[in-house]
Amino acid sequence: MNRFDRVTALLVQLQTKRKISGPALAEKYGVSLRTIYRDLRTLEEAGVPLIGEPGIGYSLAEGYRLPPVMFTREEATALLTAEKLAARLTDAPTAQLSGAAMDKVRAVLRGPDRDHLDDLAPHIQVLGPRNQASRPAAYQQLVAAIAMHRVVHLRYQTAENEAPTTRDIEPISLFLSRQWHVVAYCRLRQTIRNFRLDRILDLELRSEVYDVRPDLLQQHWAAEATRRQRERVVLRFQPAALLPALVQHLHDTKHQYGWAHEHRLDDGQLEMTLFIGELPYLATWLLPYAGALTIVEPEALAEPLRALAQRAYEFFGRPA
Repeated sequence: MNRFDRVTALLVQLQTKRKISGPALAEKYGVSLRTIYRDLRTLEEAGVPLIGEPGIGYSLAEGYRLPPVMFTREEATALLTAEKLAARLTDAPTAQLSGAAMDKVRAVLRGPDRDHLDDLAPHIQVLGPRNQASRPAAYQQLVAAIAMHRVVHLRYQTAENEAPTTRDIEPISLFLSRQWHVVAYCRLRQTIRNFRLDRILDLELRSEVYDVRPDLLQQHWAAEATRRQRERVVLRFQPAALLPALVQHLHDTKHQYGWAHEHRLDDGQLEMTLFIGELPYLATWLLPYAGALTIVEPEALAEPLRALAQRAYEFFGRPA
């Protein structure tokens, strides 16, 4: 990054943060603290009203703003990707907001860069099933609840397919695994829980503001890390005994089940090592590979596989 680009980037940082320290800027741009101080003096000499607080950092005088800085083509492309992800992986209101924001980005682009995005857009796709119409606008409402510390009332379908429950929660954080989840203090269970957004049948933002518990989220993740101690699993597959579609499925999905590494044995078998928290969960993935699978370790993995195979046989093996 040349000096002009760095000074411009510094101005953007100062407009997006209330305060930022010199050492943080030096680390971000990979230059010395002395260079940052020189760049900041350049901004001051250009008339930018900087406020420096010893030991705290720098900020802009309240109310000072410049017109939007021009996006580079690469930055605009990255935002186009984010728009595509939001459209598929969040809810309809968030997708609409993302699209509106992207329209504003396009409005400040140079003509050739705008044409570049229009040409590129059909070639970037995020695939996956979704049915926005049948789901509540959970994501955007939960973002608002977290920001305003508002209690949320929801009707929730548990994984066990029992009757839906109603409860009040204090949402703390959102995270995306295979599905979006909200981490929240559940007043029904009197503990912190996480809820899958696709199982929320209905939700309502209450007017009640809950007391913030700063350490609760950190305690939750620490407890999760302890609870989900991962067990080492070693498996051997005989690819020659599998249909090509199953071999492809094996490699397409292995990363979802704690895949660590694999290698070919002299006899052609594929030995795979995984680290997984729950053996029954892994068993649901492995059942289709029966006849071409050997469990090296742990022996306990055979039990949930036998149980699944028995259930399948009892259901599908009955005479018509």
